[in-house]
Amino acid sequence: MDYTNKSKKITLTIISLAIGLIHLIPFYVLITTALKPRGDFSSRWIFPVDIAWSNFIEAWERANLGTALTNTAIITFFAAVLLILLGSMAAYPLARRQTKLNKFVFAIFIAIMVIPPLTALVPLYQLVVDIGMMNTRTVAVLNNVASFMPLTIFLYSGFIRSTIPKELEEAAKIDGASTLGIFFRIVFPLLKPITATVLIISCVYIWNDYQFAIFFLQADEVKTMTVALSSFFGENTNNLHLVGAAAILAMLPMAILFLFLQRFFIEGLAGGAVKG
Repeated sequence: MDYTNKSKKITLTIISLAIGLIHLIPFYVLITTALKPRGDFSSRWIFPVDIAWSNFIEAWERANLGTALTNTAIITFFAAVLLILLGSMAAYPLARRQTKLNKFVFAIFIAIMVIPPLTALVPLYQLVVDIGMMNTRTVAVLNNVASFMPLTIFLYSGFIRSTIPKELEEAAKIDGASTLGIFFRIVFPLLKPITATVLIISCVYIWNDYQFAIFFLQADEVKTMTVALSSFFGENTNNLHLVGAAAILAMLPMAILFLFLQRFFIEGLAGGAVKG
C-alpha cells in the first residue's frame, strides 16, 4: 500500500514538473530574445554569449515606458483600493443576511460575471464621450472597478460565509460595537488571505487590460503599458530584441507582486474563496 502511494506521489511530481517546464518555455524564449544584441539572429533556444543589457534601456526610452508605467500603476492602485474596500463592504451583508433581496442581488452579480465585457463597449464609449472623460485615468479606474466588482463580491462573500465564525461578531455586538466597527475591527483583518487573492487577480487583470485601454486612453500622456507595447511592437517588428526587453519590463511588477503575496493567494483560495 505504501509502495502504491509512493508511486502516485512520484508520478504526480513528474507530471507537475513537466507542466511547469512547459509553461516556462515561453519565458525562456522571451529572455533569450531580450538579451541578444541587435543583429544576432541565432536560434531562440541558444542563450546569448554577449548579453545586451542596453536593450532594456533603449526599449524603456523608445517606448516611453516610464510614462506608461506611471499611468498603469496609478490606475491599478486606485482601482484595487476601491475594489477591496467597496467589494468587501458589499459582500459582508450579502454573506451574513440571507434575505430574499440579498439573494436576488447576489444572483445579479453572478449573472453579470458571465456577460462578456465587450458587449458594453459601444454604449460605454458613447457615455464616456458625452461626459467628456476620454483620455483620463479616472475613466480607466472606474471602468476596471465596475468590470471586476462582481467577481470581487463573489470571492469575498464566499470567504466570509465559509471561514469567519459568526460568534466573533455576536460577541462584539454584545460589547456594543456598531456594524461598521465590527466589520473594520474584526471581520476585515481576517480577510487578509482573500484580500491577497483579490489583489493579485484584480491587479493582473487591470495591469494587462488592453481591450478598453486602447479605446479610452489614446493620448500619449495617458497610455498604459499594454497600449504603449502594442504601438512599440508595430514600430519594431524587425527588432524583436527591443520588443522582448520591453515585454519583460512590463511584466516584472506583477511577477514581483505575486511572489510577495502567493502564500496568501493560495490560502485565500483554499479557505473558501471559490465556494458559493
